[in-house]
Amino acid sequence: MSRSPTLFARSLIFNALFYASLIVQMIVALPTLAMPHRIQLPFIRFYARSSLWLLRVVCGTTVEWRGTENIPRGACLVACKHQSLWETFALYAVLDDPAFVLKRELMWIPLFGWHMAKAGLIPINRSAKIAALRRMTARTRQELARSRQVVIFPEGTRRPPGADPAYKTGVAYLYEKAGVACVPLALNSGLFWPRRSFLRLPGTVLVEALDPIPPGLDPRAFLMRLQDRMEEATARLIRESVARDADTAIGNQRSAT
Repeated sequence: MSRSPTLFARSLIFNALFYASLIVQMIVALPTLAMPHRIQLPFIRFYARSSLWLLRVVCGTTVEWRGTENIPRGACLVACKHQSLWETFALYAVLDDPAFVLKRELMWIPLFGWHMAKAGLIPINRSAKIAALRRMTARTRQELARSRQVVIFPEGTRRPPGADPAYKTGVAYLYEKAGVACVPLALNSGLFWPRRSFLRLPGTVLVEALDPIPPGLDPRAFLMRLQDRMEEATARLIRESVARDADTAIGNQRSAT
């Protein structure tokens, strides 16, 4: 895809508006820190939807949600492919009341961390290993008891599209202890919101919720099934977007001749 001056300009404008909007909305929502979570949730959902709107209007990046009927209402695990910052906010637009598992260092950011703590997100100290898994499991059970959807990134960190899978055993441990269904969520956001880049590329982010994996499987069998299904679906979504881009380029060339 061409890295034109227009693309750089639109990406720069979007990033400025995106982070300015985040700061303003966090300040406006400060009173919700002293209120019940149900009061804060609409503010978070508005932030997600307004950010998706900005991305569409400024950068021409849209989203297509597929298989949302596969996501149970209430308590479940959502194992999401992690390619970009995009999914850390966009999922609030479709999930009822997600509780993300995230690295605890993010909770130390002033203002931002306060809102995440109030939102009941689940911090994990990666260096603590077994102790961290136990604390994560205890917090996950608390949030599931509140009929929330717990979102975990099985690879633990962002991975570029097409990278070899690097699934951690933590998701299998959590699945075994939680005793609820797990919904694999495949996506190709990294094609349009690349990690470690300020560029925001036009196109359509494809997100697909796959059939839930029922509780009760052996952890190893679960992890194998999760990885196989998520990687197959993610590769398919990437191929589809690449094909769309190729068709668009061919159409533009034909229009120009």
